[in-house]
Amino acid sequence: MDGNGRWAARRSLPRTSGHRAAETTVIDVIEAARTAGVEWLSLYAFSTENWQRPSTEVDFLMRLVRRVVRKHAPLLHARGIRCRFLGVADPRIPPALTRDFADLMTLTGENRGMTLTVAFDHGGRRDIVAAARSLIRSGVPAEAVDERSFAAHLPFPDTPDVDLVIRTSGEQRISNFMLWQVAYAEWMFPPVLWPDFRAPHFLECLHTYQQRDRRFGGVTPNANGERRP
Repeated sequence: MDGNGRWAARRSLPRTSGHRAAETTVIDVIEAARTAGVEWLSLYAFSTENWQRPSTEVDFLMRLVRRVVRKHAPLLHARGIRCRFLGVADPRIPPALTRDFADLMTLTGENRGMTLTVAFDHGGRRDIVAAARSLIRSGVPAEAVDERSFAAHLPFPDTPDVDLVIRTSGEQRISNFMLWQVAYAEWMFPPVLWPDFRAPHFLECLHTYQQRDRRFGGVTPNANGERRP
């Protein structure tokens, strides 16, 4: 969800105004995804690298996220959305916010609609290291480790591989996002800044994704005139 700061700068506003404006987009995209039949939606809200930002901005983000979670919890639950928070390991996260995350996961844990994963204090490399440590602690022999067993030690191992990654504002980086799960994801980089991103933009990305030929390293049947079984 990229471009909040640039959105604010273009309007001669503080960066915090861009973060505040992003709330509308978050709810709009969640509703658009649910209506379109998306079963798993992940939003990258705060990375392990974002702790390097000015403390005033980080403090504002913590307060903003808490307000948004508390404000929209009833709506998310009413929509049958199951909410998860990926990361949330750093002790600098305010305890009150951690409790709000836990309360929302408990409230929506039995829902069977769309699963919404909010990556907060998330880092893909950290998840991979944690999975490796978990395997070692479990005493799994090196020869027994394969992709399936490794993935079983990642956070929320029932999460499927990512099909589509949308990074707004035109930035074209992975930025340490769910590194294991995005191995074969399709990528899109719409130039729209996140606070201006709306349901039609999201649906356009879904439509483009549906037109793509996903080969997963294979060859499309009838490619180069060759008929393949």
